Parts: sequence; C-alpha cells; structure tokens
Amino acid sequence: MKQKIILKVSMHCSKCRKKALKVAAVAYGVTSVALHGPEKDKLMILGEGMDAACLTEALRKKLCHASIEIVEEVKDTPKTEDKPKKEDPPKPKSPQIIICQPQPFEYYRVVADPTPAPCTIM
Repeated sequence: MKQKIILKVSMHCSKCRKKALKVAAVAYGVTSVALHGPEKDKLMILGEGMDAACLTEALRKKLCHASIEIVEEVKDTPKTEDKPKKEDPPKPKSPQIIICQPQPFEYYRVVADPTPAPCTIM
C-alpha cells in the first residue's frame, strides 16, 4: 500500500533542511522525499510500508520539532488501453521426446576398523 505522509518540521536554515531530507530518505520503504508548502517547512514523503510515527521520532531526534500533518493512502490510477491487443493464433506444439537411461549408482559399505592404531604423543 503506497502512502503519502506530510510532516511539519522546524527547518530554519538550509543545513536543517538537508539533515531532515537525509533522515527521511534513509527510512525503510521511502521512495521519494520533497519539501512542501509555501515556506518549505514541510516534508512530503512517498513510499510503501512506512511507519509515520517512527519517521517522526527519528526526525525529532536529529532536529528539534516534527509533527505529523497528513497520512493518506495513494491509489494508483488504472491505465486504460486505447487499442485492444491482437492475439496471435496459437502455434502447434511439437511433441517432446524424453529418453531416460538408467544411471549406474555406486554402492559403498562402511566397515569399522577392528583394531584402532594406538595414539602416541611425542
């Protein structure tokens, strides 16, 4: 399920923006991160299987303030085809011949040694 998360983050300089973008980009399931809003103080994050609470917590650890504004599911638009596909007539299948030859197998017998050699340490 694709998600769109918008987080409000306190970013007052370009260094804070870079740090927030890096933190959001390395999170699990994130496919794209962008600055959003007229003051560029919001992060719009698109991805699949993300946890908004964990992402917000990670941003709070690296930066000072972060809050969740919107979490919504993004639905894919179905693509409509203008032209129907032409189906080729099925090709006749050639008969398959499988030849199996018996493989010789090896037979081993394990025999315990009746008199083990004495162990000597020099």
